Amino acid sequence: MEQVIHGQRMRPEDIGLVRHLLNTEPGWNRTRLSRELCRRWDWRNETGRLKDMSCRTLLLKLERLGQIQLPARQRPSPNAMRNRHIIEVFHDKIPITGDLKTLRPLRIETLGEQHPDLTMFKCLLQRYHYLSLRNCAGENLKYLVRDRQGRPLACLLFGAAAWKAKARDLFIGWNAACRQRHLTRLTNNTRFLVLPWVRVPHLASHLLSQVSLRLRTDWMAKYNHSIELLETFVDRDRFRGTCYRAAGWQHVGATTGRGRNDVDNTLRVPVKDIYVRALTNDFRRRLCA
Repeated sequence: MEQVIHGQRMRPEDIGLVRHLLNTEPGWNRTRLSRELCRRWDWRNETGRLKDMSCRTLLLKLERLGQIQLPARQRPSPNAMRNRHIIEVFHDKIPITGDLKTLRPLRIETLGEQHPDLTMFKCLLQRYHYLSLRNCAGENLKYLVRDRQGRPLACLLFGAAAWKAKARDLFIGWNAACRQRHLTRLTNNTRFLVLPWVRVPHLASHLLSQVSLRLRTDWMAKYNHSIELLETFVDRDRFRGTCYRAAGWQHVGATTGRGRNDVDNTLRVPVKDIYVRALTNDFRRRLCA
């Protein structure tokens, strides 16, 4: 009987293949197993890269369902350790106030892995964002914003879109197959931090607007494929989403309060409002193709 697990249709023979490799290749670790399965299933993203992390998530779900037994981890997950020891970088905390025009022109920079400001970016998010900094698996873009004097003002991080979000999916109008094909054409604003000592009216909405205008081009330059829609999830117990609305983002609904790993329908998390912003006029045609 066919199952849908992590958005992937799994036939009995697919699960049989996983079990076969586990039995015949006892020396393989989880990474080796997931990469081999991606190659056999031709499971790749739009740029042709193996969807290794997605496959590992699928394997973990199969294990939780009791259908397979994965080999023990050979070492702690590097994803769990990556951001535990953020390097502290000196930064002034002198209050920045006044009108937005006094800070312009703003310098909005994308940060690659070798960019000298990347350590500063990680330090600021880890220390001042209420969710701190988690691992950025998969495609992502990081932005650090400085004012005309070079003072850091804000950090923005865009990463993988949510696999499922009912209100968002209804807004787009796509089916499960289209979502699986085109999910990489969405990105999630997973972190947005205006530094706590920066008190400048309209700065947040201005930054969201400016980054939204350039993000599609920046994404194409880095990953060689386009982005059609932005999404974000706003904790309604903490924020009202005012800056997103002012920047042209649209409120389309709310989450159900279930976590992404809630297999047994018992894990409750804060309800979040879902906001989206289309980057093309024909985004529905592109995403539903």
